Amino acid sequence: IGMSGIIINDSIVLVTTIDEYADKRGLFPAIVDACSDRLRPVLLTTLTTVLGLTPLLFESSAQAQFLKPTIITLSFGLGFGMFLVLLVVPAMVIMQKDFGRLFTSLRRGLMGVRVPYRAQAVYVLAVLGVVGVIAFTVAPLAVTLEASDFVTWISGGDMSALAATMMVFIGGITSVVIVAYISFVLANWKRA
Repeated sequence: IGMSGIIINDSIVLVTTIDEYADKRGLFPAIVDACSDRLRPVLLTTLTTVLGLTPLLFESSAQAQFLKPTIITLSFGLGFGMFLVLLVVPAMVIMQKDFGRLFTSLRRGLMGVRVPYRAQAVYVLAVLGVVGVIAFTVAPLAVTLEASDFVTWISGGDMSALAATMMVFIGGITSVVIVAYISFVLANWKRA
């Protein structure tokens, strides 16, 4: 619990610093600058705790033997947590921004913000097509760990379940994207 508290505290301070820097500049430079500025405090917090616990690792008394599993867990957990804070947290902030843009785009496409009805219909059908491809390929594999009968029939049954599902999934998504693109072009064709 103490180890997770230190890691969470470092993460909160890093995210707060990213938010402060992002008010004055773009997100990516803010992340780089915040990680650079927080590297020393995170490193010092980790090193002082790990170095403070190191003498107990080499103690041979009975009381120290009782504490060794906790000390080993704290030392290696904090060392690993430092990399989580400095590498994974910034990556998750960027992923959050990307997913936010994705869902904003999806909402605008479905709600028809400044989008013609024909284009909106194509967009909705494309989303339903992608959901359908996932439902017929990946979902049965995720639930039963076996390829669905549809995937086995399409692939001929000569491949492993994962390879067949992946092949049919990529083919289905590619088909949906191509049909949606052609439909979108035809729906927005300006007739002279």
